[in-house]
Amino acid sequence: MADNSFSDGVPSDSVEAAKNATDTEKLTDQVMQNPRVLAALQERLDSVPHTPSSYIETLPKAVKRRINALKQLQVRCAHIEAKFYEEVHDLERKYAALYQPLFDKRREFITGDVEPTDAESEWHSENEEEEKLAGDVKNKVVITEKEAATAEEPNPKGIPEFWFTIFRNVDMLSELVQEYDEPILKHLQDIKVKFSDPGQPMSFVLEFHFEPNDYFTNSVLTKTYKMKSEPDKADPFSFEGPEIVDCDGCTIDWKKGKNVTVKTIKKKQKHKGRGTVRTITKQVPNESFFNFFSPLKASGDGESLDEDSEFTLASDFEIGHFFRERIVPRAVLYFTGEAVEDDDNFEEGEEGEEEELEGDEEGEDEDDMEINPKKEASQPAECKQQ
Repeated sequence: MADNSFSDGVPSDSVEAAKNATDTEKLTDQVMQNPRVLAALQERLDSVPHTPSSYIETLPKAVKRRINALKQLQVRCAHIEAKFYEEVHDLERKYAALYQPLFDKRREFITGDVEPTDAESEWHSENEEEEKLAGDVKNKVVITEKEAATAEEPNPKGIPEFWFTIFRNVDMLSELVQEYDEPILKHLQDIKVKFSDPGQPMSFVLEFHFEPNDYFTNSVLTKTYKMKSEPDKADPFSFEGPEIVDCDGCTIDWKKGKNVTVKTIKKKQKHKGRGTVRTITKQVPNESFFNFFSPLKASGDGESLDEDSEFTLASDFEIGHFFRERIVPRAVLYFTGEAVEDDDNFEEGEEGEEEELEGDEEGEDEDDMEINPKKEASQPAECKQQ
């Protein structure tokens, strides 16, 4: 019998393998010429992560060692940057003292304690030409009518509701103000910023000065913001300058029945056994701007806050910073709305997806009834620190 395992001296298995390889190459060439296949392959390659950390992992140990040395230098840079911001804080304190006489005069003009001179009240606006033309038209009006209009024009003391108007103009603040807060804020006469003394931990205090009113006896309400300007030991590379880390409010000495941060309700309770019904009175928290002076405390025992608390605290810090950096230094521009328009002209970056958060709010019982507060009078006093 003839042996078929060789053909011309070449094993038949080798011939078959060569033939299969040739067929595979042809098939591969055909597949790689298909645009859809190429696109799918490219998409899969693009999906493979190419992160900096994955690149660092591929480097030799000697290079990694040098990178660690660079990180050591970066930490030292962060500590130098922290010292820089401490000196900036000292400069802020120095220049705050220079600003203060101007802010004091601002308060006198607002309250009407001092009337500005003609020179002090002269201001050349951008629309000066239009105003001049309007003035020329007015001059053509009959003198008697002009005098009558002037006589009827009111001349209130100072600038009424100056700070309250700022609260209404700034969205960040108006969102905090309830309708029953408004008459109280109309008594606000000044807001000041005071920086911590030299050698003391970095902080600043917001002082809200009120005229005597029917709501509380304090003449000044305070909010203290504590700051930190040092790299975090656990994450030194996250340092980007001073940050607010905690805040303290003050005790508001409300007059009887005038505390807008709580509301008194009557609630009916039914006895499970006897079936009798009784009415109890209790106080529950109420939304108000004046909760600003009873802030949530940052956790100091190492325990993390829940998500809602962290958001509330972050919002509080943002408002305090906004008062310090924007409202107090540029109050007149927020009163006229010019600063608000400037803020609105800043273009925001790419907007992410917005998600409406709906919290579960505890409603009152059907039988709950809010009790109207009563009025009483008292003398003003300084705010007591909590």
